[in-house]
Amino acid sequence: MTLIYEKKDGIAYITLNRPEAQNAFDPETVVAIVSAWEDYRDDDSLRCAIITGAGEDTFSSGADLKRLIPLITGVRQPETEADRIIQKDPMLLQKAFLRNFKLYKPVIAAINGSAIAGGMEILYSTDIRIAAEGAKFGLQEVKWSILPLMGSTIKLPRQIPYAKAMEIMLTGELISAEEALKYGFINKIVPKDQVMAEAERNAKIIAKNGPLAVKAVKQSVQEGIGLSLEEGLAKELEIGIPVFLSEDAKEGPRAFKEKREPKFKGK
Repeated sequence: MTLIYEKKDGIAYITLNRPEAQNAFDPETVVAIVSAWEDYRDDDSLRCAIITGAGEDTFSSGADLKRLIPLITGVRQPETEADRIIQKDPMLLQKAFLRNFKLYKPVIAAINGSAIAGGMEILYSTDIRIAAEGAKFGLQEVKWSILPLMGSTIKLPRQIPYAKAMEIMLTGELISAEEALKYGFINKIVPKDQVMAEAERNAKIIAKNGPLAVKAVKQSVQEGIGLSLEEGLAKELEIGIPVFLSEDAKEGPRAFKEKREPKFKGK
């Protein structure tokens, strides 16, 4: 099983499960994770997701250079059912790495080890990033004459300073977790054995919040980030007003007044 997908107490757990291959995305992983993302998006009982990697050393090394990339470039012909699914729908690869997949629910990255190439690119679409001590980050595609096409040239310069983003992409050199924290790419560094616990701590807090409000926050940020100030503020109202008119918006203040935990229904 190249991917483990579990649900518990309103939290979806997505574990890249190929530690022997540095949790690289092979065709089977791509198909499985797209299914997981779609299920997480559509299951109203799920409030937050955590993505992590199996093993202790690597979160993910990105696309499998032996099985996935040759299939995409046409060097390798389809051999498995997953191969044929991807060949039929190349957009699955972009969905797998959340390049253009609309997902307004929050995603937390429990970065248990190094995140390289596509393993770093998938992080752009996560919202809170907890990294293990010793983790490294980088985009080494240029070393193999490949472009980091899962959003790096567009998203990375929007998340860290331009000059540092260009250094990472043009040199292909790795940066430490400390550097990633310095530039605001990750939220926190913790010992390896505390990465999942810290991710879960954040996920449980989010899962208790109003689901409509949480989704609206992420949607407003994603849809407004490239707009002018005036357009962005208008978009915020468009997304936010329905939340203020919801049943949950009435329940929240009521629970506060009655000094009890709110019972949100996502309505």
